Amino acid sequence: MTCILQLGPLTERFNRGLAAAHEVLRIWEQDAEALLDQHATRIDIVVTSARFGCTAALIERLPNLRAIVSFGVGYDSIDVAAAKARGIPVSNTPEVLNDCVADLAFGLIIDCARQMSRADRFVRAGDWPSGGLPLAARVSGKKLGIVGLGRIGEAVAKRSSGFDMQVRYHNRRPVAGSEFGYEPNLVELARWSDFLVLTCPGGESTRNLINRNVIDALGAKGSLINVSRGSVVDEPALVEALVEGRLGGAGLDVYAKEPDVPEQLFNLPNVVLLPHIGSATEETRQAMEELLLANLHAFLERGEMLTAV
Repeated sequence: MTCILQLGPLTERFNRGLAAAHEVLRIWEQDAEALLDQHATRIDIVVTSARFGCTAALIERLPNLRAIVSFGVGYDSIDVAAAKARGIPVSNTPEVLNDCVADLAFGLIIDCARQMSRADRFVRAGDWPSGGLPLAARVSGKKLGIVGLGRIGEAVAKRSSGFDMQVRYHNRRPVAGSEFGYEPNLVELARWSDFLVLTCPGGESTRNLINRNVIDALGAKGSLINVSRGSVVDEPALVEALVEGRLGGAGLDVYAKEPDVPEQLFNLPNVVLLPHIGSATEETRQAMEELLLANLHAFLERGEMLTAV
């Protein structure tokens, strides 16, 4: 029977199904060092996620590791280079979560503009009889900047058509055949945008891509929406700009050191804070689980991955 090292829990449905078909070592339920000392040479497959990753040190610790199968589209937390150096394939679960992440991004756009979360808190606190809230901003007809026009970015842009928004994007290079305007200068895109949505990959190549210059260009009337990775944003610079009022607002689903969220943001009325739920719907999580298992079975049966990184 295949011996699988699972680095963190997914849904109970997935955990039960995996354990029913394979020998599964659940590292979070045991002393990790003792488990690896006893079983390192027996482990064939690592099952992980974008949250739990897989380090070069762990890869080195497993001499007979054959594959790394991951839940989630992001793989910046997996040392892919170390895996490839050993000829170990890595898979992720792209495509199936595009719509849900794009839905959430657009929900954050609307919430930041119309102050819906703030208004909900206002009503629940019993403050409505004392007077109304300040006027909010409209979404329709505004300028939408997208950083990373990949599959999720395209899905966000598609949703903007219902709001008659102008769309421009920033990538390393223009997307062939795209109907949207390409802006090679990220600061200029931020200066143009009313809403700047981040849908780019994480990792070292995009670390702190959204720095103080970009944030200041977006300015006191702009909103930053991040559904990509917390590492993409210089978080201290973002917090400072929001506290000082140099940035109009933010809708954040991801953070630099999850689950730690800067406490300075908690009481800011113009900030929407979510606990990394971009793909967190029953339909999408089930599709992600099914694709992970399909990758696992394809590797065990044919030695190949369906969605290899």
